[in-house]
This record gives sequence, structure tokens and C-alpha cells, in this order.
Amino acid sequence: MPGISYELNPVTRITAGAVGTPGKRTFYIQARRDRQVVTLLCEKQHVEVLGRGIEEFLKELQEKSPDLPGASDAFDPASMALEEPLEPAFHVGQLGLGYDRDNDLLVLVARELVTEEMTEEEASSARFWATRSQMRAMAKFGLEVVKRGRPICPACRRPMDPEGHLCPRSNGHAH
Repeated sequence: MPGISYELNPVTRITAGAVGTPGKRTFYIQARRDRQVVTLLCEKQHVEVLGRGIEEFLKELQEKSPDLPGASDAFDPASMALEEPLEPAFHVGQLGLGYDRDNDLLVLVARELVTEEMTEEEASSARFWATRSQMRAMAKFGLEVVKRGRPICPACRRPMDPEGHLCPRSNGHAH
């Protein structure tokens, strides 16, 4: 049976966020079009790479098309909160970005993580079409959420718990 395909074109809202305490957070990408809300479960790295990728994509787009007005940097963090209930449609395996010049919309394409119990054809997908400003707001907010995690050890670059951690670069001494 083929997977479900979600198409929100255009979205009225798009965000990335996390729930839980640092070190135990669950990350999501969420989009809304009118009454339809699609929530995707993802990894912290997805949110971070997506945020950086959107910023780079927008920069390249502006360089190739200087006639386009710039995407707004302004957004209200309170408006970026995830909507309850958080019922993910699927767990993200792959993300991609595209651009529709005719409609001046970016598209975020998400593909479900394929497990041993399923075939590639059974994987669900989602396409969220958003303005450049909506995508930039999601990117900036998502990167802020990622930074709210555990501090990084300056020696080994691994996350540290509030109690510290056993740092391999410190011969097992706690940091």
C-alpha cells in the first residue's frame, strides 16, 4: 500500500520546535493550511541542517535573482510555538528544499524514514509550500530551539549534562 502524501500549498503557518528538557527533547516540524495541521517527528540534526540550509538557499536565491524583494527577518517567537496535540504523521528520514519562481514559494519536501518493516513505496511524504519570509522565520526559530539544548563541552564537543560528563579528551575526568 502506498504511503500517504500530504500537500499544503500554500501553508498558512510553518514552524519547527521541540518538547521536553534538554537531552530528552523531541523535535518536530509542523505546518498548517487552514484547518489541516501536519506534524512530522524529526531529529535535532534535521532542524539544525534545515535551518542552515534554508538560510543558504535564500542567500543563493537572492544572488541569482536580485530583483526579488528580500525575505523578512522579523518574526514573533510566540507565534512559532507548536500546536497541540502533537500527533506526528510520520518520522522524517529525508528533507529537501525547492523553489517555485512563478509563485515565489519555497517547498519543503519531507520523506518518511523507511524501516525494515516497510518498502520505499510505502513511505509517506509531505510537501509544504511557504513564502520566503515564512521559511526564514522557521529557520531562525528552529536554530534558536536547537541552541537551547545542553551546553557543548569545549574539549570534546559533546553535549554536557547539568552534572557534567566524562570527557574522553580529559582522560575520563568530569567537566
